[in-house]
Amino acid sequence: MMTRRGLVWLSASAEDPAECRATWAADPRSPYALPTGHYFDVVAIEQRVGLETFDQLARRAMPLGPVMADWASRLTGFFLPSGMQATFDGMMRRETSDRLEYRYLSVDSVVVVPGPMPLSGDRYTWLRAPMRRPEATAARVAALAAMFVASAALVARADRYGLERERVVTVPAKDEETPGAR
Repeated sequence: MMTRRGLVWLSASAEDPAECRATWAADPRSPYALPTGHYFDVVAIEQRVGLETFDQLARRAMPLGPVMADWASRLTGFFLPSGMQATFDGMMRRETSDRLEYRYLSVDSVVVVPGPMPLSGDRYTWLRAPMRRPEATAARVAALAAMFVASAALVARADRYGLERERVVTVPAKDEETPGAR
Protein backbone atom coordinates (compact mmCIF):
# COMPACT_ATOMS: atom_id res chain seq x y z
CA MET A 1 0.00 0.00 0.00
CA MET A 2 1.22 3.47 -0.85
CA THR A 3 2.13 5.79 2.02
CA ARG A 4 0.88 9.36 2.30
CA ARG A 5 4.34 10.66 1.34
CA GLY A 6 4.39 8.32 -1.67
CA LEU A 7 0.94 9.53 -2.73
CA VAL A 8 1.99 13.18 -2.48
CA TRP A 9 5.20 12.54 -4.48
CA LEU A 10 3.47 10.52 -7.20
CA SER A 11 0.46 12.82 -7.56
CA ALA A 12 2.79 15.84 -7.81
CA SER A 13 3.86 14.52 -11.21
CA ALA A 14 0.29 14.82 -12.58
CA GLU A 15 -0.67 17.70 -14.84
CA ASP A 16 -3.21 18.63 -12.13
CA PRO A 17 -1.96 17.20 -8.80
CA ALA A 18 -5.09 18.29 -6.90
CA GLU A 19 -7.34 16.47 -9.39
CA CYS A 20 -5.18 13.35 -9.12
CA ARG A 21 -5.38 13.38 -5.30
CA ALA A 22 -9.16 14.01 -5.47
CA THR A 23 -9.58 11.04 -7.83
CA TRP A 24 -7.64 8.80 -5.45
CA ALA A 25 -9.52 10.15 -2.42
CA ALA A 26 -12.82 9.23 -4.11
CA ASP A 27 -11.56 5.80 -5.24
CA PRO A 28 -8.15 4.64 -3.99
CA ARG A 29 -8.24 1.75 -6.51
CA SER A 30 -8.55 4.07 -9.51
CA PRO A 31 -5.64 4.00 -11.97
CA TYR A 32 -4.37 7.36 -13.17
CA ALA A 33 -2.36 8.43 -16.24
CA LEU A 34 0.79 10.34 -15.29
CA PRO A 35 3.42 11.95 -17.52
CA THR A 36 6.92 10.51 -17.28
CA GLY A 37 10.20 12.34 -17.62
CA HIS A 38 9.90 15.06 -14.98
CA TYR A 39 9.55 13.29 -11.63
CA PHE A 40 10.37 9.78 -12.80
CA ASP A 41 10.99 7.54 -15.80
CA VAL A 42 9.67 4.00 -16.20
CA VAL A 43 11.32 0.94 -17.71
CA ALA A 44 8.57 -1.40 -18.99
CA ILE A 45 9.60 -5.07 -19.24
CA GLU A 46 7.67 -8.15 -20.40
CA GLN A 47 5.91 -9.59 -17.38
CA ARG A 48 7.71 -12.91 -16.87
CA VAL A 49 11.15 -11.29 -17.06
CA GLY A 50 9.93 -8.27 -15.10
CA LEU A 51 8.55 -10.36 -12.25
CA GLU A 52 11.78 -12.39 -12.09
CA THR A 53 13.79 -9.14 -12.10
CA PHE A 54 11.66 -7.73 -9.28
CA ASP A 55 11.98 -10.96 -7.27
CA GLN A 56 15.78 -11.06 -7.67
CA LEU A 57 16.18 -7.40 -6.68
CA ALA A 58 13.91 -7.77 -3.64
CA ARG A 59 15.45 -11.06 -2.44
CA ARG A 60 18.93 -9.63 -2.61
CA ALA A 61 17.91 -6.34 -0.95
CA MET A 62 19.31 -4.40 -3.89
CA PRO A 63 18.33 -0.76 -4.51
CA LEU A 64 14.76 -0.76 -5.76
CA GLY A 65 12.23 1.98 -6.33
CA PRO A 66 8.50 1.67 -7.01
CA VAL A 67 7.44 -1.22 -9.26
CA MET A 68 4.01 -1.77 -10.82
CA ALA A 69 2.35 -4.48 -12.86
CA ASP A 70 -0.12 -4.10 -15.72
CA TRP A 71 -1.60 -7.60 -15.76
CA ALA A 72 -3.68 -7.11 -18.94
CA SER A 73 -0.73 -5.84 -21.00
CA ARG A 74 1.59 -8.34 -19.28
CA LEU A 75 4.15 -5.65 -18.41
CA THR A 76 6.12 -4.78 -15.30
CA GLY A 77 7.14 -1.13 -14.81
CA PHE A 78 10.23 -0.12 -12.84
CA PHE A 79 10.36 3.53 -11.75
CA LEU A 80 13.74 5.24 -12.13
CA PRO A 81 14.87 8.79 -11.52
CA SER A 82 14.09 11.02 -14.49
CA GLY A 83 16.82 11.66 -17.02
CA MET A 84 18.52 8.27 -16.58
CA GLN A 85 17.83 6.79 -20.02
CA ALA A 86 21.38 7.22 -21.37
CA THR A 87 22.80 5.77 -18.15
CA PHE A 88 20.41 2.80 -18.20
CA ASP A 89 21.00 2.10 -21.90
CA GLY A 90 24.77 2.30 -21.36
CA MET A 91 24.62 -0.11 -18.43
CA MET A 92 22.53 -2.51 -20.48
CA ARG A 93 25.14 -2.44 -23.26
CA ARG A 94 27.89 -3.18 -20.71
CA GLU A 95 25.91 -6.09 -19.21
CA THR A 96 25.08 -7.87 -22.48
CA SER A 97 25.55 -7.72 -26.21
CA ASP A 98 22.06 -9.23 -26.68
CA ARG A 99 19.25 -6.85 -27.55
CA LEU A 100 16.76 -7.30 -24.72
CA GLU A 101 13.20 -6.07 -25.14
CA TYR A 102 12.18 -3.16 -22.94
CA ARG A 103 10.58 0.20 -23.36
CA TYR A 104 12.01 3.27 -21.64
CA LEU A 105 9.31 5.86 -20.90
CA SER A 106 10.67 9.36 -20.38
CA VAL A 107 9.81 12.84 -21.68
CA ASP A 108 6.65 12.96 -23.83
CA SER A 109 5.39 9.59 -22.54
CA VAL A 110 2.56 8.68 -20.20
CA VAL A 111 2.17 5.72 -17.85
CA VAL A 112 -1.02 4.51 -16.21
CA VAL A 113 -0.26 3.85 -12.55
CA PRO A 114 -2.32 1.97 -9.96
CA GLY A 115 -4.21 3.90 -7.35
CA PRO A 116 -2.83 4.01 -3.81
CA MET A 117 -4.77 0.91 -2.70
CA PRO A 118 -5.44 -1.47 -5.60
CA LEU A 119 -6.86 -4.91 -4.94
CA SER A 120 -5.09 -8.07 -6.09
CA GLY A 121 -7.52 -8.64 -8.99
CA ASP A 122 -7.11 -5.13 -10.44
CA ARG A 123 -5.47 -4.65 -13.83
CA TYR A 124 -2.87 -2.26 -12.38
CA THR A 125 -1.22 -3.15 -9.06
CA TRP A 126 1.85 -2.17 -7.11
CA LEU A 127 4.51 -4.80 -6.56
CA ARG A 128 6.32 -2.16 -4.53
CA ALA A 129 4.35 1.03 -3.96
CA PRO A 130 6.00 4.43 -3.55
CA MET A 131 6.74 5.10 0.10
CA ARG A 132 8.40 8.47 -0.44
CA ARG A 133 10.28 10.27 -3.18
CA PRO A 134 12.86 7.68 -4.27
CA GLU A 135 16.52 8.61 -4.07
CA ALA A 136 18.18 9.29 -7.41
CA THR A 137 21.14 6.91 -7.27
CA ALA A 138 23.17 5.30 -10.01
CA ALA A 139 23.19 2.12 -7.87
CA ARG A 140 19.46 1.65 -8.46
CA VAL A 141 19.90 1.99 -12.22
CA ALA A 142 22.87 -0.41 -12.20
CA ALA A 143 21.01 -2.97 -10.05
CA LEU A 144 18.01 -2.91 -12.39
CA ALA A 145 20.19 -3.33 -15.50
CA ALA A 146 22.19 -6.21 -13.99
CA MET A 147 19.15 -8.11 -12.67
CA PHE A 148 17.17 -7.49 -15.86
CA VAL A 149 19.94 -9.11 -17.93
CA ALA A 150 20.31 -12.01 -15.47
CA SER A 151 16.55 -12.58 -15.28
CA ALA A 152 16.16 -12.48 -19.07
CA ALA A 153 18.87 -15.15 -19.36
CA LEU A 154 17.21 -17.28 -16.67
CA VAL A 155 13.76 -17.09 -18.29
CA ALA A 156 15.23 -17.83 -21.74
CA ARG A 157 17.09 -20.86 -20.34
CA ALA A 158 13.93 -22.10 -18.62
CA ASP A 159 12.05 -21.78 -21.92
CA ARG A 160 14.79 -23.73 -23.76
CA TYR A 161 14.74 -26.40 -21.06
CA GLY A 162 10.97 -26.76 -21.47
CA LEU A 163 11.34 -27.20 -25.22
CA GLU A 164 14.15 -29.74 -24.76
CA ARG A 165 11.99 -31.72 -22.32
CA GLU A 166 9.15 -31.84 -24.86
CA ARG A 167 11.51 -33.33 -27.47
CA VAL A 168 12.71 -36.16 -25.25
CA VAL A 169 11.48 -39.46 -26.64
CA THR A 170 10.78 -42.15 -24.12
CA VAL A 171 12.65 -45.29 -25.08
CA PRO A 172 11.44 -48.57 -23.53
CA ALA A 173 13.93 -50.34 -21.27
CA LYS A 174 15.66 -53.48 -22.59
CA ASP A 175 13.69 -55.83 -20.40
CA GLU A 176 10.33 -54.35 -21.42
CA GLU A 177 8.52 -55.95 -24.30
CA THR A 178 7.54 -53.74 -27.21
CA PRO A 179 3.82 -54.15 -27.96
CA GLY A 180 3.27 -56.43 -30.97
CA ALA A 181 6.84 -57.77 -30.95
CA ARG A 182 7.56 -61.49 -30.42
